[in-house]
Amino acid sequence: MADPQSMSVAEAASKFLCGEQADVVREAVRMVVAELMELEIAELTGAARYERSPERASHRNGYRQRGWDTRVGSLELAIPRLRSGSYFPSFLEPRRRSEQALVAVVAEAYVNGVSTRKVERLVAQLGVESMSRSTVSRLCKTLDEQVDLFRQRPLEGRYPYLWLDAKAEKVREPGEVRSKALVVAYAVHENGCREVIGIDVGESESAAFWREFLRSLVARGLSGVRLCISDAHEGLKSAIAQVLGCPWQRCTVHFARDMKGHVPKSQQQMVGAAISQLFSAPDGGEARRRLGALVATLERSAPKVASLLEAAEDDLLAHMAFPAEHWSKLRSTNPLERLNREIGRRSDVVGIYPNDAALIRLAGALLLEQNDEWLVGRRYLSVESLARLCETGEAEPDERYPVVATTARKEIALAPA
Repeated sequence: MADPQSMSVAEAASKFLCGEQADVVREAVRMVVAELMELEIAELTGAARYERSPERASHRNGYRQRGWDTRVGSLELAIPRLRSGSYFPSFLEPRRRSEQALVAVVAEAYVNGVSTRKVERLVAQLGVESMSRSTVSRLCKTLDEQVDLFRQRPLEGRYPYLWLDAKAEKVREPGEVRSKALVVAYAVHENGCREVIGIDVGESESAAFWREFLRSLVARGLSGVRLCISDAHEGLKSAIAQVLGCPWQRCTVHFARDMKGHVPKSQQQMVGAAISQLFSAPDGGEARRRLGALVATLERSAPKVASLLEAAEDDLLAHMAFPAEHWSKLRSTNPLERLNREIGRRSDVVGIYPNDAALIRLAGALLLEQNDEWLVGRRYLSVESLARLCETGEAEPDERYPVVATTARKEIALAPA
C-alpha cells in the first residue's frame, strides 16, 4: 500500500473508496488532518515539503506516531518532527497542565542560563531550545495564575481530617543551591471528598514556618479539624497544637520504619510485625493492652524500642478515638507519600529548580490535576460516617479515648508564642 503522506488527497480518496470495507468517514477525517498538518508544518518551516527555499527556517526530521480518539473512531496520526524547534498540531489538545509546567520549568532554567547538563538534555528532547524569553514568560505567567488561584481559593465547609507532609527539594539561590521544604496540606471535606488545600515552600521545617502555613489555611477558611496526621516533627507538632488545637496522629508507617533501625537486622521483621498487630485491635482499650504487653516483651531484647513505643502510645493510637471505618486511612501519611513520589519523579527530571516560583509552579500544577480527579472520583469516606462525626462536636474526641484531648491541651499550653 502506498504511503498516504506521499499521495495527493484525490489519489488517497480514490484508493480508499475503491477498497473493500472502507470506512470512508474515518479515512476522510484522517486525510483532512494530515493535509492540515502539512500546511501548518510548511508555514512553520517556511517551505513546503521537498521545496528549496532561502526562507526555510528548519527541516523536517521524520514523523512520530500518536493516537487520536475521535467521534469516528481512533486514528493513528503521523505528526511531522523538526530538526530544530517543535511542532504540535493545532487541532489536538495541548499538553496537560503538569506537562506544561515541566516544560516551563525546563525552559525557564535554560533561557536564564542556570540549567544543568540534565536540563540541557531535556531542552533538546522537548524541543524548547528555540523558545524566546518572552514565550517562556507568557507560559510561566499563565500557569502561575492557575496555580495561584488554586492555592488561594477559599476553603468552605468543614475538614475533619488533615494530613501534612514536607519534601526536601533543591532550589538555586544567588551563588548557591539550597535544600528547601515543599509542604503540602491535604484534607477530607465533610462531603467525603479529598482535597489538596495548601502548598508552600519554606527555608526549613521550623515551628515558625509551620505556624505561618497553618494560619494561612485558617485565614482561607479551614475549620472543623478533628484530627491532624503527620510524621514526627516537634516544630510541626507544636504548630498544630497552637494553631488548630486538635489531636495529633503520628504516622504509624514512619514510626515502624524508625523502630526497625534500633534493632539488629535479625529482629527487624519481628518488631515490624509486632507493631502492626497493635492497629488491628478492635478498639482503643485492646490496642493499649497489646501495646503494654509488647513493651514488656521488648524491654530485654530491644529496650530502646520499648521506651520509644511507650512514649509514643497516645500519638500512635489517637486515630482510635474516631469511627472504626476511618482507622485504616487515618493511621499514616501514605496518601501524601504517593503524591510526593509523583512530585519526586518530576524533580528527578529537573534536578535543580531555578527558583521557588518554579518549584511551586510544577508541584502546584501536578496537585491541581490530582485535586480535580479527586473531586470527580469516588468519595474517600462516606458522608454518613462523617456526618455522625461532625454531629458529636468539633472540640471533644470520642469518650473511649479521653487522653487525646488532654494531650492536645497540654501541647497548646506549652507551645511557644
